[in-house]
Amino acid sequence: MDFKRTDFPEGFLFGAATAAYQIEGHSYGGAGPTHWDTFAKGPGNVVRAEDGAIACDHYHRYAEDLDLLQDGNFDAYRFSTSWARVMPDGRTVNAQGLDFYDRLVDAMLARGLKPFQTLYHWELPAALADKGGWMNRDTCAAFGDFVDVITDRIGDRVETIATINEPWCVSYLSHFLGHHAPGLRDIRATARAMHHINLAHGIGLSRLRAKGMTNCGVVLNFAHVEASDDTPAARTAATTADAIFNRWFIEAITKGTYPKEALAGLAPHMPANWQDDMAQISQPMDFLGVNYYTRNLFGADPDGVWPHIAGQEGPGEKTQMGWEIFPKGLHATLTRMARDYVGDMPIYVTENGMAWADEVENGAVYDQVRLKFASDHILAAKQAIADGANVRGFFYWSLLDNYEWAFGYEKRFGMVHVDFETLKRTPKASYHALKSAIARKD
Repeated sequence: MDFKRTDFPEGFLFGAATAAYQIEGHSYGGAGPTHWDTFAKGPGNVVRAEDGAIACDHYHRYAEDLDLLQDGNFDAYRFSTSWARVMPDGRTVNAQGLDFYDRLVDAMLARGLKPFQTLYHWELPAALADKGGWMNRDTCAAFGDFVDVITDRIGDRVETIATINEPWCVSYLSHFLGHHAPGLRDIRATARAMHHINLAHGIGLSRLRAKGMTNCGVVLNFAHVEASDDTPAARTAATTADAIFNRWFIEAITKGTYPKEALAGLAPHMPANWQDDMAQISQPMDFLGVNYYTRNLFGADPDGVWPHIAGQEGPGEKTQMGWEIFPKGLHATLTRMARDYVGDMPIYVTENGMAWADEVENGAVYDQVRLKFASDHILAAKQAIADGANVRGFFYWSLLDNYEWAFGYEKRFGMVHVDFETLKRTPKASYHALKSAIARKD
């Protein structure tokens, strides 16, 4: 890779990220059903109707996986704690779930890894989905109770706590576009989910502050949005797309407002008195997590439903997901966050990575495209630091090939290959290259 650890400021953290439902094996340890389990059983929702029942069996193999992090010279591990594992019906505590995360955090610390916890990474307990899920304001209060329970158990040992992972995916992708659980295409459900997931962040942050937690934030996903051409219609479409995909969440959380371009379509469907929640949503936090994968181009779709936008592919090389490889977009996102929203607040790149159709050949995986992808994006973060963004760390997505939601086990994002029949782990060329680049020179 085209950098070394000493190119970054002292204390800069290199890590890898995963998520509970995607790797743990949700059939183990008394975990309850989630809305992803039921969504996967619907026709055409998930490739081969696959779910996270076994996944990578991290529940039993976590020591082996944490060894990979330690051996790879990583400083930190971003993981999530499954609500449905800790509270299978969303409300009743499962001792086995708490015990697992207790063991997991202790095992990280024993290997010198800083635990970066995410509270909610999409595994909504099915019992709460039955009551409307994120369309129901009561889910936000139940989330607060989950925050209390898990923080009482492991909060004394984690480095940071993020409330929500990618609220855009939780709400818009899942309730308007229908690509993720619960798979709706309903603008009223969308407006409510987009507000309630922000409220859940605010309630979660309030519960954390009440316990004296001081390193708390949120993880937002951003796309670098551009107009597909230089016409006024395309520029308007890009502005609207940016308001929905990017500005809705960061502006609510840092400024207590929603962008007018998004409210133009969503306002009639918002929960009553939603304005009263904005102060709690926008209370101060300690860091921002930035997830970035690609650039999106938008043109106008005047004959379609609101928001009247049409996405188009960019011209660059694509990943296995069909996403354009565009490292400049990460630099633009990081500097934009610092300039327009968070100032000198610490920023972490909490996810960045790519899927590729990796195969084991002669006992190895030669993923040169990923190797270059990771190097170029880490260099984009380095440039953002030089340009004034207070970027404190970079977490590659993902440590392991895993359950990639609606794409099942077909898309491979990991720096470590997983054979989903035998569960054998094989570090890829990108893992070895990053290990070498971030080695500590004593």
